[in-house]
Amino acid sequence: MSHTHNYDVVVVGAGNAALCAAIAAKEGGASVLVLEKGSIEKRGGNSYFTDGAIRVAYNNLDAIRKIIPKLTDDEAANIVMPEYTEQDYYDDLMRVTSGKSDPQLGQQLVSKSYDTIAWMQNQGINFELNYDNQSFLQDGKRHFWGGLPIKTENKGVGLIKKLFERAQELSIEIWYDSRAIKLNKEDEQITGVVVQKENESITVNTFGVILACGSFEANKNWRSEHIGEEWEAAIVRGTEFNTGDGITMALEVGAQKYGEWEGCHSIGTDYNAPKVGDFAKPGDIFKKHSYPYSIMLNKDGKRFVDEGADLRNYTYAKYGREILKQPGHVAYQLYDAQVRPMLRKEYDLEEATFFQADTLEELVNLLPVDKKQFLDTVSEYNRAVEEGEYKPAEKDGKGTKGITPLKSNWALRIEQGPFYAFPVTCGITFSFGGLHVDTTGHVLDAREEPINGLFAAGEMIGGIFYENYPGGSGLMSGAVFGKLAGASAANYINRERTELAK
Repeated sequence: MSHTHNYDVVVVGAGNAALCAAIAAKEGGASVLVLEKGSIEKRGGNSYFTDGAIRVAYNNLDAIRKIIPKLTDDEAANIVMPEYTEQDYYDDLMRVTSGKSDPQLGQQLVSKSYDTIAWMQNQGINFELNYDNQSFLQDGKRHFWGGLPIKTENKGVGLIKKLFERAQELSIEIWYDSRAIKLNKEDEQITGVVVQKENESITVNTFGVILACGSFEANKNWRSEHIGEEWEAAIVRGTEFNTGDGITMALEVGAQKYGEWEGCHSIGTDYNAPKVGDFAKPGDIFKKHSYPYSIMLNKDGKRFVDEGADLRNYTYAKYGREILKQPGHVAYQLYDAQVRPMLRKEYDLEEATFFQADTLEELVNLLPVDKKQFLDTVSEYNRAVEEGEYKPAEKDGKGTKGITPLKSNWALRIEQGPFYAFPVTCGITFSFGGLHVDTTGHVLDAREEPINGLFAAGEMIGGIFYENYPGGSGLMSGAVFGKLAGASAANYINRERTELAK
């Protein structure tokens, strides 16, 4: 049985990018339908699983206080907040992507970031300072670092909750268990979307479709085909529903592929983390991001990356793939008693897998590794550590000499028991390959001309991230381009209405 419905705009997806798009389209005067592939209990896409850190360009603490009005004068007086300008943000983006990020899309992300955060706050999203992971205490003051001082209240769970509350306030209709499977196109214009809902095929007629249903990281076959066979073994950190549906539909109507299809965002995550995101345990609790203070060894007992190459914010999104390359897709983060109290909160959770022993010899006997080589590697590393002042909250230049790979910063000898080993594997967050989209969210065809009535946002946009990304940029990109796509769709529809009225 087939049914037909009519909406000005249909948004495919129900995460951060999708809901920002839906809200912006509604603000522009459009009637809006949101399609969520999952159930109401599993709504929210990858955004639901994030820790809520969101990267924004800002001039000073006063700009931050406008976003977080509950911050008191007394609190502000004890905060040292370095500015993080649009140029800083753009430079970081280009640096970690080796200059490959599309300059126009990158500039749009950066230049719209603060205005978008302010808009989100006006929609009811609450933000707070990222004290735990992006600041340190010195001389009685909180010093922020890394260009990432803001996070959403109650992580991704809180972000999604507030976005859905705002959608409800605006009377935006949401269908659950509803999978978009096909775009209808007539006379070079999108005219509708076919939806599979409760074993029925439903056609929704519309002027505009905004695709914001994620990339293809949950599709094992696509991972193997586009990123590499070894990626079949990767844990999916977020939603199980991001299988490339939106990309498939867009390509079928002539959209152009764009970006690094062989690349993705991936991290080192707990070896025993769920194989797909667990909605009962959201908040990015399985990651293991204190590795700059560790040395990481594989099953052969060898190091394989410079753990201290840069601040965590600029290396974590690429080191997951390095772990995946190791035998058994596993590595061990090794710490001693000097460093253990400095580790991030996720290391103290009951979900954290670890081994502990009073001596290195006892510890290595607990691990399925080449025991002799493991101990030899630690000894070689300890001999290579150079003197210098250890400064865990900044790049201290305290490195190693004469070993490969080097450790560039935060090199301390591993010598004080007890000793700890945290096993980690690779968790994929999202793939970098997607669609070619212009700076206002229009999907482009092979001639780089807009496909009338088709827009995209979020992870589906290719060309922004290559090899790596600055932490917190994913949520920001989703919000920026979601808002832009929603406004563009509303403007497009208003123009179409005007033409029809003539």
